[in-house]
Amino acid sequence: MIPFYVLVGAFLLFRGLGLAGVAYFDEWHTSLQVSVAIMFLLTASAHWGKRREDLIRMIPTSFPRPDILVTVTGILEVIGAIGLVFPQTSLYASLGLTIMLIGMFPANIRAAKEGLTIGGKPTPKLVPRTILQIFFLTVVILAA
Repeated sequence: MIPFYVLVGAFLLFRGLGLAGVAYFDEWHTSLQVSVAIMFLLTASAHWGKRREDLIRMIPTSFPRPDILVTVTGILEVIGAIGLVFPQTSLYASLGLTIMLIGMFPANIRAAKEGLTIGGKPTPKLVPRTILQIFFLTVVILAA
């Protein structure tokens, strides 16, 4: 849930800055792009930090080398986050992040079904996690 709170909080902050006269954040779209980028930078940080083992454990057993998959998805999150904030690449970054979110969803299903934890906190149950995933997909597509 922390990525959700960071995304919403960042968006409200940037929209507030735009309304206060900061020209860069005049439009909601820019605020959304930067907020989604910040969220992905946050989630990417877990791929190498103390939560790494939790993420590796989430990968379904049918996938080989979950450690490499966690590293690769972390790198893709960073690349996607950077790509979102540049007009020339935002569409491609959004498309890539959308595909990645869909591809990573089986790990979220496993985590929900098996009651796994991330950083000692339980992962959301399947229905809330699915709703959250749909929300993330929507904001990533809108950020294009």
